[in-house]
Amino acid sequence: MNKQNEQLEALTEMRSMMERSSRFISLSGLSGVFAGVFALIGSVAAYKYLHIDSDSAVDYTKLAFKLDGEPNIPFFIFFIINGGCVLFASIAAGIFFTVRKAKQKGQNILDSTGKRLIINLFIPLATGGLFCLALLIHHQLAFIPSATLIFYGLSLLNASKYTLDDIRYLGMSEIVLGLISTIYIVHGLIFWAVGFGVLHIVYGTVMYYRHEK
Repeated sequence: MNKQNEQLEALTEMRSMMERSSRFISLSGLSGVFAGVFALIGSVAAYKYLHIDSDSAVDYTKLAFKLDGEPNIPFFIFFIINGGCVLFASIAAGIFFTVRKAKQKGQNILDSTGKRLIINLFIPLATGGLFCLALLIHHQLAFIPSATLIFYGLSLLNASKYTLDDIRYLGMSEIVLGLISTIYIVHGLIFWAVGFGVLHIVYGTVMYYRHEK
């Protein structure tokens, strides 16, 4: 019996070593939860700033540009600050919880697997950012929430082969939500709040209880 237990423990250890070498398993579910909370806070701030109800249809282009085509500077300043704060807080929380989990598991976040994860995550994100910039230049702000969801989902899907499987399902959910939002573009902020807020909280909680609790 002892020999069987030793063999089982050896196999378990080998499997763990192989998983650590091929996948970045230190991604923390708490990172997703906090990112979702920050996104919801940013969405509420945007609703307060725009003075709209939850079921109101919004023409973002008319809000962002004046009748003569000149940009509405206060509008852009608010959303740059708001989005920047959400992004900074989410990245800071992600780094903190991921580093903490990596130390617990004895994994280096900048090993070859971690670098491949970052690269595969960054390429679709950078592409989506440039695409959203093109939409902004052509005054097509209504499709920016949809585009951010779709490209973010693609980046998660692309990077999921180097980390936990939960990330793949989160990516697919973001893509589906983004595609649906292209039909209801006047409610883009609601879809954005659901995608970056609610879905992050749900998947982050699931990841935490599955892999960390």
